[in-house]
Amino acid sequence: MSAPQQIYVSAAVIFDAQGRILLVRKRNTTFFMQPGGKIEAGEAPEMALIRELNEELQIEVLPEDLVSLGQFTDSAANEPGHIIVAEMFTIKKIGGDILPAAEIEEIQWLSPGDDHVNLAPLTRNKILPMFSHFNV
Repeated sequence: MSAPQQIYVSAAVIFDAQGRILLVRKRNTTFFMQPGGKIEAGEAPEMALIRELNEELQIEVLPEDLVSLGQFTDSAANEPGHIIVAEMFTIKKIGGDILPAAEIEEIQWLSPGDDHVNLAPLTRNKILPMFSHFNV
């Protein structure tokens, strides 16, 4: 049995004024996760995230507004047999209204205690536990 393939992504933890966290669901999938996407060859994780947020949510983010949370791994939600390796960031400020675009089918603001959302493994197991007010 071979080792699972790794998928390298950059993703963002974005909160609104009410303390809710932004999640996205890509077209033809069932899991909600942090916005972001795959890092292209030779691309820095920060630049990949800025590009993906603009493509998927039509927002502008500057490099100086990104704060690294570190690298996290878990089972890939939509690609069986793969491991997701995510460079995670929070964002100090964004420009523009958050609107689903490209492959994003739906956005949702998750409130603390919400337990009816189908969460990606990385979101459920690694990201939300970092924020103690989320008990999912």
